[in-house]
Amino acid sequence: MKQGQAETRRQNVAKRSMTKEARQLTGLIAGLRESLERIHKERTGTKLTGAEMGMLDERRNNLLLTIAALDDRLSAVQGLIDLGRPHIIRVH
Repeated sequence: MKQGQAETRRQNVAKRSMTKEARQLTGLIAGLRESLERIHKERTGTKLTGAEMGMLDERRNNLLLTIAALDDRLSAVQGLIDLGRPHIIRVH
């Protein structure tokens, strides 16, 4: 019985940990999307040189890639929670 309780406790800790990670990812993605919007406004709102426009395009592309990767991670975390199979994800 103690082994079952320990497993339940591990599952609960893992679920809390993954839920916290999902909230953090959601906040991070929202902040990056705001940065993306600011870049878009800056790009369309002022007269820019080719180099400045290129720099903003590079930043936009990097943000889009980062957002896509974080969206994938968020989807994976939410999927594991929804399946009832949370586990503590170790990142090295």
